[in-house]
Amino acid sequence: MESSLRFSSLAFIALLAYFAFLASAELHVREFVLRNPWADGPEYITQCPIRPGQSYTYRFTIEDQEGTLWWHAHSRWLRATVYGALIIYPRLGSPYPFHMPKRDIPVLLGEWWDRNPMDVLRQAQFTGAAANVSDAYTINGQPGDLYRCSRSETVRFPIFPGETVQLRVINAGLNQQLFFSVANHQLTVVETDSAYTKPFTTSVIMIGPGQTTNVLLTANQRPGRYYMAARAYNSANAPFDNTTTTAILEYVNAPTRRGRGRGQIAPVFPVLPGFNDTATATAFTNRLRYWKRAPVPLQIDENLFFTVGLGLINCSNPNSPRCQGPNGTRFAASINNQSFVLPRRNSIMQAYYQGMPGIFTTDFPPVPPVQFDYTGNVSRGLWQPVKGTKAYKLKFKANVQIVLQDTSIVTPENHPMHLHGYQFYVVGSGFGNFNPRTDPARFNLFDPPERNTIGTPPGGWVAVRFVADNPGAWFMHCHIDSHLGWGLAMVFLVENGRGQLQSVQAPPLDLPRC
Repeated sequence: MESSLRFSSLAFIALLAYFAFLASAELHVREFVLRNPWADGPEYITQCPIRPGQSYTYRFTIEDQEGTLWWHAHSRWLRATVYGALIIYPRLGSPYPFHMPKRDIPVLLGEWWDRNPMDVLRQAQFTGAAANVSDAYTINGQPGDLYRCSRSETVRFPIFPGETVQLRVINAGLNQQLFFSVANHQLTVVETDSAYTKPFTTSVIMIGPGQTTNVLLTANQRPGRYYMAARAYNSANAPFDNTTTTAILEYVNAPTRRGRGRGQIAPVFPVLPGFNDTATATAFTNRLRYWKRAPVPLQIDENLFFTVGLGLINCSNPNSPRCQGPNGTRFAASINNQSFVLPRRNSIMQAYYQGMPGIFTTDFPPVPPVQFDYTGNVSRGLWQPVKGTKAYKLKFKANVQIVLQDTSIVTPENHPMHLHGYQFYVVGSGFGNFNPRTDPARFNLFDPPERNTIGTPPGGWVAVRFVADNPGAWFMHCHIDSHLGWGLAMVFLVENGRGQLQSVQAPPLDLPRC
């Protein structure tokens, strides 16, 4: 299911979420909701799931935010098909900081399984092995010309010669970063994750799960038909879906064949990077800059260092059907060796608000429990994380820096890390181990890109900064859903400030019961 929601930049929004699944569900609105974590959505973090046949209305106010966002289910793998675009337009009379496009085209990239995705997840949860990869990628719900039986429903975007359109590209896929390109056309990047950027031109973008990228495209080529295409960027030593999804950019005056074999001329195909082209992915990411001087926090109150990566849980019986990971283990993932486990009796936000003990603890470690060569040959004794439900407390208005360090445990990988409730500035990144003595000197504190989801360079690190001015319980997790289920997550508890305007709102009366 895909749809678009469009608002102005100052609006009160009420979304009714009604689910009649066999399993319970909830909805995550990818927009930072000030003082209102009850409208955020992740199950057992800010609410308990919406039960089958029940409903919950998400009410939130959009303030000082515009751009391309999206909404999706945030319960297990339900978001494989439950998602859509959420577009916030500038206020009337407030122009874009770039030439006004003729029109918008939402482009939602997704993943498709020939089986029920929930069954794929259940099988992986039982065996402890990696889940089966998807059978196809999609553009606006359709796989395109390169898959069997799908050519007749390939998405087509008509365009007039000379017209400039804005593609609002969203990676709604569950588990895969993607390269995206349009044959013979240049793309001018103007926004990422609802934050404007200094425009730059490229032939390809790399977009991770959870990320959005707006690009301008001008129809300045010979009238014809041109493929839009997306396929995997795979940074890990792991199986992946190596298929390619397509849509067609179709000039309204495109010629057709004459004589025998009359009909439409075959579309031109774009040049896409290789599946493991980390150089192209990194070069794209490194070109992103905030569109003006960014209000980056300079004096840091909380300096956090988080290792992120995979792990393995040893089994007492390696031959068990429940231990089909590498060498008779079960896959896991962690931040600072803590593998996150969702509570079941109550959500973390409700327990925090109600003062209910026994749901979570606030002793999440600010640094790894053991220092080691994170991107080197890691001792197998460090591969097994500890399971728990831990949060880290932040004072209201604290200036926070987080260095996210990938590890080579199991495999180095680009992990798209998403922080709920906030946008952050990506001040630096690099390969290898982060060096706290020398690397900060290279930070960009003038115009770093603003994002809500950022990938760790495979075998490298990325540093982000933000001001903790939104009280509540906010989930930070890898947006590869396989990794989230394995425990690559944690929670920030941002304390109230002074007075009502710096405190969490009271929960709504229709908040789902636990």
